[in-house]
Amino acid sequence: MAQITFWSRGRGEYFIEDRRLDFIAPAVSFIPSGVVHGFTVAPDESDAVVASIADSALPPIAALSALPIEEPLMVRGQAESRFWPSLAATMQRLLEEYQLGQGAPLAALLAVAMNDIALLGRTGRTGEREGHDLAFAFRRLVDRHFRDAWPVERYVAALGTTPHLLARACGTSHGLSVKAFIDRRRLIEAKRLLVFTIRSVEDVAYEIGFRDPAYFSRFFRKHVGEPPGQWRAGQVQSSHLGAAKEPSPTV
Repeated sequence: MAQITFWSRGRGEYFIEDRRLDFIAPAVSFIPSGVVHGFTVAPDESDAVVASIADSALPPIAALSALPIEEPLMVRGQAESRFWPSLAATMQRLLEEYQLGQGAPLAALLAVAMNDIALLGRTGRTGEREGHDLAFAFRRLVDRHFRDAWPVERYVAALGTTPHLLARACGTSHGLSVKAFIDRRRLIEAKRLLVFTIRSVEDVAYEIGFRDPAYFSRFFRKHVGEPPGQWRAGQVQSSHLGAAKEPSPTV
């Protein structure tokens, strides 16, 4: 499911894939399904409304708004923007309709909320990013094929572009080289599997396209600073030290 989280109060840190973003309310995020994310907030000081949207229901809703649904977006700051009160009112109405069991208005209200998020995001940008369409077409292709260990040349051919244009678009939109972007996606999936499953390190390596588990361990250590088994043990230990309070209420 995709997820909209509107923070009306508080502050904290967002983690979207391997990015860390500090925020102070008002703030809002849109996260497509399949994007690894999470947050930490100060207990008893933050409040949010969360709306989860099934992938099957998302396209007709998105068709009524200007918000791209293929990429995550978080908008912070701009507290003076006229779109914040509109979004706050829409999210509150969405919550009330949900609590009353009124399913019919929810799709329309979600479309309005997504459009407000798009407008907030647009006012926070200095201009359209060069190669935006190519960069996110590349991202979608990586999401489908990173387990297949495609070489860069195959992505170039599948997108009908040139190595130079793809490198420029990826660097401008994602801040990474093409190879580094693919490696980051494989690393994100490896971390997800290590944290949320009990599969062995060897199974995780095969799942994300490494034929040699030893090579995967070297790859992981190069990017993370410690081997996958040791990193997993540290994550498990940290999770036992306490978890952030979940925002409420949730739609």
